[in-house]
Amino acid sequence: MGGMPPLDPAVAARLKRDRDGLVAAVVQQHDTGEVLMLGWMDDEALRRTLTEGRVTFWSRSRQEYWRKGDTSGHVQWVRAVALDGDGDALLVRVDQVGAACHTGDRTCFDGGDLAATMTVAAENAGAATATGTSDAGSPRMNPTQLDSLMQGESVAAAATGASDADSPCMNPTQLDSLMQGEGVAAATAGAGSTGRDRR
Repeated sequence: MGGMPPLDPAVAARLKRDRDGLVAAVVQQHDTGEVLMLGWMDDEALRRTLTEGRVTFWSRSRQEYWRKGDTSGHVQWVRAVALDGDGDALLVRVDQVGAACHTGDRTCFDGGDLAATMTVAAENAGAATATGTSDAGSPRMNPTQLDSLMQGESVAAAATGASDADSPCMNPTQLDSLMQGEGVAAATAGAGSTGRDRR
């Protein structure tokens, strides 16, 4: 490491490495959410990534460090790095220059669709989302109305655009029902007054 300090011990203690001392690093375009590629990092690769502003991996095939873009010019500028709850995977959010994949594709998953079969339930949910209704035909809130709800408006006010501070608000269970695809009427059935300070 040429005299460089090791990875922060607090970070190192949170890592759950495989038998080769590595953790998976999922690389994502920071502004679009595209999943670009999967690489592997040991403690030193992670240290370099966190401190140098560019992504460095450990190459399992070549058994050496490689900084993305040094030979191809397809640099990955680090925007943020997060560790998952189990400590065995990293999410590296980057600004990708050029192609992320060695094949020249924008992502390493382009052209790799395995034609997964969509379940009937997923198809129904997709159809309901497209039409704005649930199976029962009750209307759904649009994003603006839902935003109003999240800002503390009552269900009635959010759904109609009116303002009524005394109308009952959704409780977390009802909101979850709404987010799972229930219509407003179904989600709010039996609603009582709930606290408005859940924002």
